[in-house]
Amino acid sequence: MKLAFPLAVAAALSLVLTACGGDEPGGSAGPSSTPSVVVTPTESTPSDEPIATGPVKRTKAELTKALLELADLPSGFTLDEEDSEDGGTPFSSPTSKCKPLVKYLNADEAPGAKNSAHRSFTGGQKGPYIDFSLDSMNTSTAVGELQTSFKDAVTACKKVTMRVEGRGSSPMEVAEVTAPQFGENPFAFKLTGISGPLEGLEYSTAITGVGDVLLSVGILAGQAGELDGATEAAVEKARPILAKSGG
Repeated sequence: MKLAFPLAVAAALSLVLTACGGDEPGGSAGPSSTPSVVVTPTESTPSDEPIATGPVKRTKAELTKALLELADLPSGFTLDEEDSEDGGTPFSSPTSKCKPLVKYLNADEAPGAKNSAHRSFTGGQKGPYIDFSLDSMNTSTAVGELQTSFKDAVTACKKVTMRVEGRGSSPMEVAEVTAPQFGENPFAFKLTGISGPLEGLEYSTAITGVGDVLLSVGILAGQAGELDGATEAAVEKARPILAKSGG
């Protein structure tokens, strides 16, 4: 699976449809034994480590090192292998005010990113699915500008359409939600299937800044509080590593 910003939702949604054997995602799945995605931050790493505001040049290796690893997650998760194939453009909307959001949702990486690293994990056949992305923007100013633009795009758009290959299309409600308060200027939003093959399915995304790097966390088929825990752990892992390599 190719990971993207935040296009990994498309691949994850397709996986859910396959895992459920064609059942409606919004239907009852019965008791779940899948692991929780909440991760415990590393206690030995300070959360207030200063990050250079830029300009900073980051390598893909530096960004990859700052991502959460399988060992950082609870038992029961597996690492999804990356795919070199392009993720396509599954999101669309006939409404002009939704064009900026559609552009972001279909992007392979954060617009303007100089380097990117992504990692995705699966907690079982029915999830949760979690994606982590780090995008180097060179300066904290560039990170803030992209955050503002993305948030404005979410605010302006109430619905997009998502096409799943071989299954058809579903309208997805777009709504800003309370963001996990970790990193700089965080915001979060949620996509919810209104009808069609993705009816009832939810995908939540948090986007925050860690100095000159944009950090994104996405959770599909998760539970309440998991986005907060995953975002906190991602920031706590990335901050000291990025501070050291960028300092």
